[in-house]
Amino acid sequence: MFASKKDIVGIDIGSSAVKIVCLRESRGTFHLEHIGIIPLDAETIVDNTIMDSTVIVDSIQNLLSALKIKSKRVATSVSGHSVIIRKISLPVMSEAELEASIQWEAEQYIPFDISEVNIDFQILGPDAKDPSQMSVMLVAAKKDFVDDYTALFTEAGLDPVVMDIDCFAVENMFDYNYGFVDDEVVALIDLGASATSVSVLRGDSSIFTRDIQTGGNVLSEELQKRLGVSSEDAERAKLGDRDIADVDPDSVDEILSDAIENLAQEIQRSLDFFAATSSDDRISKLYLTGGLSNSVKVREILEERLGIAAERVDPFRNVNIKEKEFDMEYLDAIGPMFSVAAGLAMRKVGDK
Repeated sequence: MFASKKDIVGIDIGSSAVKIVCLRESRGTFHLEHIGIIPLDAETIVDNTIMDSTVIVDSIQNLLSALKIKSKRVATSVSGHSVIIRKISLPVMSEAELEASIQWEAEQYIPFDISEVNIDFQILGPDAKDPSQMSVMLVAAKKDFVDDYTALFTEAGLDPVVMDIDCFAVENMFDYNYGFVDDEVVALIDLGASATSVSVLRGDSSIFTRDIQTGGNVLSEELQKRLGVSSEDAERAKLGDRDIADVDPDSVDEILSDAIENLAQEIQRSLDFFAATSSDDRISKLYLTGGLSNSVKVREILEERLGIAAERVDPFRNVNIKEKEFDMEYLDAIGPMFSVAAGLAMRKVGDK
């Protein structure tokens, strides 16, 4: 199967694994061609900083080779402290005018030297409260941080044609599979291994985003620390295995409940902050993705604490999948871990 000229390989380099999704687009429908994951040691990426680029380059090459992917064009994404996303208000102007003045406008919102960042923006529309102003989503990423990620792909012999932000890739995946409803306000919560991202959307506009520097690893760490078990056993217990030697299942449930409560509290803080700054908007539903969204306990605690229905996202819900070629049960189990990679694979060169 030859990759079409416009198809791009989505590669998500997370703190716990490299994930790859390859889709083929035909008549507006995506077809799953390849999917793969390779775990990374905890020390490979720390706080979104690459500690061992060789391991990541090898992982990417091994995965592409195992999946027999020939395409060199990739879409990838970044997130974390070196990425700033702000919704700002500016006087109404054309896109060309804003393009010319964005460096100056952005300076007051970005805590880095403006010469050290790549800047992008999207005009969201008129400000509801003041017609002379417009809402703009401003995105800035530190150049050296982006360069580090770009260098990985160049070293792996690939051409990174799209550089995205994790939360926008998740929104892209969500749009294709679930669709945006005008004026409906929903929260997308991506529960990753080392971080959680919260995005609030009204219709097809992203109106609030925040990264929380805690994720699924916290659950494993708490289990390991409080039960005195290996990291492997802690991971098994986190995922629901209650047949671990010398471990009381009730203790596991208690530790998990405590750790999930703490994570839910952080998510609630973000959503409370959103509610305080956006008086009219009420979130009608939570959509959960990332590895931790497989946990029924996580969904239950979030629903109970926030009083909002939560649903686990399937990033391949509307993707055409040949059942003879893929293990559908396995795909369903690992699906939520691939939300970023799937959203990246749906990108096209020149996407804004």
